[in-house]
Amino acid sequence: MDKPFVIGLTGPTGAGKSTVAAAFASLGCDVIDCDCVAREITDTPACLSALQDAFGSDIVSNGILNRPLLAERAFADAVSSQKLNGVTHPLIMKEVRRRIAASGRDIVVVDAALLFESGADTLCHVTVAVVADPALRMQRIMRRDGITEAQARARMDAQQSNAYYTERASYAMDGGIDAAQIPQETEKLLQVLLSSR
Repeated sequence: MDKPFVIGLTGPTGAGKSTVAAAFASLGCDVIDCDCVAREITDTPACLSALQDAFGSDIVSNGILNRPLLAERAFADAVSSQKLNGVTHPLIMKEVRRRIAASGRDIVVVDAALLFESGADTLCHVTVAVVADPALRMQRIMRRDGITEAQARARMDAQQSNAYYTERASYAMDGGIDAAQIPQETEKLLQVLLSSR
């Protein structure tokens, strides 16, 4: 079988990327969720050890990662976020490559918030950024994660602006539209993407 057509899917937190990823999955695409890959990777002994070196030995207790504590330290500022990415990105990329090769589907979607920062866009034939109005994103993040406005703002501030994504991606999609419209819009976009290959 020929290698799959790989679509990179990215966007800032709260923009609706997960909803679009689910729509791609329902259209028969193999979706590789890099958050899930990251979660699996961070539980490996090699990664836990590297994270302890970077963020303190107390983030691991009895071999279990204290994710909230890691998040608090890793997302405290841009330098800490970069440190986290330096540990995890190479390991995640290796696993994503393996999953693309093993997929067996014609179309693979790499769903990654840090698609460009991690270099995962180099694995993709085409990239899509899902963006939405910052005020809407803040409401969604607070509702989704049960956090305060200040905490939601900190998460948003730790990420890039909408322009960062739209300038780099091959295509942009408005994740602020009604959720009921997302499947239809995703299907239209997929036809455009497939005609571009």
